[in-house]
Amino acid sequence: MTDSRHTRVLIIGSGPAGYTAGIYASRAMLSPILVQGLEPGGQLTTTTEVENFPGFTEVQGPDLMVKMQEHAQAMGCEIIGDIITDLDLSKRPFTAKGDSGTAYTADAVILATGARAKWLGLPSEEAYKGFGVSACATCDGFFYRGQEIVVIGGGNTAVEEALFLTNFASKVTLIHRRDELRAEKILIDRLMKNEKIHPLWHHELEEVVGENDPKGVTGIKVKNVQTGEISEIPCKGVFVAIGHAPASELVKDQLELHNGGYVKVLPGSTATSVPGVFAAGDLTDHKYRQAVTSAGMGCMAALDAEHWLAAQDD
Repeated sequence: MTDSRHTRVLIIGSGPAGYTAGIYASRAMLSPILVQGLEPGGQLTTTTEVENFPGFTEVQGPDLMVKMQEHAQAMGCEIIGDIITDLDLSKRPFTAKGDSGTAYTADAVILATGARAKWLGLPSEEAYKGFGVSACATCDGFFYRGQEIVVIGGGNTAVEEALFLTNFASKVTLIHRRDELRAEKILIDRLMKNEKIHPLWHHELEEVVGENDPKGVTGIKVKNVQTGEISEIPCKGVFVAIGHAPASELVKDQLELHNGGYVKVLPGSTATSVPGVFAAGDLTDHKYRQAVTSAGMGCMAALDAEHWLAAQDD
């Protein structure tokens, strides 16, 4: 027999947006259920030091997410360790199926499934994630003051990350497999004029090289895509900047998307193209992608859901 649960507000996702939505929805006496998903805590669980979340001079990413979860639970949010595998937004109440076999029904849904940085898929890249390999310059650039670092990529993300990292690094090598960038002209112009940035054309990352005691990156091996020649570049940080992929698979055929799969919300709102369905955090945000902006949107989504539900009850 299938276990069935009903809630006024179902929150799908457990990063800063999801947990903050849980806090606010609980305070609104909506008795929300939050389903954590595949990666409880979201992207911050793969980050080490966080120094840009208000109220914490420095906090470990996983610790911050534990505090957010505890806060949501203390307010009354029910948090369930399940993965939503199917979501039907065609009629109300909305229905979701969990990997556990549980069926969830909800009067309103808040989507906070986030986005995932795209990675190259190298074993050495995976081995040093959080120990010199990063996909977020604004999160981790501060830790490389006076160091030599590399950025992998050739689009807007890579150029923006390289420019930002010049605020900290002594030298930034931008590695791209082609000989021209796919970024906006104004960004390319800024990059070419910056003396700290050294583009390396026709190369791709072959291997991240490092030490294990203490664990950290010492350099990379790159391959010339034209000649096949392998060379080594010393560096302390490797920023993989080949874009982000929003986790919108559940709703890709049900909600209006834009900018490569991000859920579109109304300006100044978290309302999606389906009434009663709200979206917050990196699932909708292709621009800022910060924990604090995701948390802010989680607050907005809960308030939007509260007001929408109140209007339905009138």
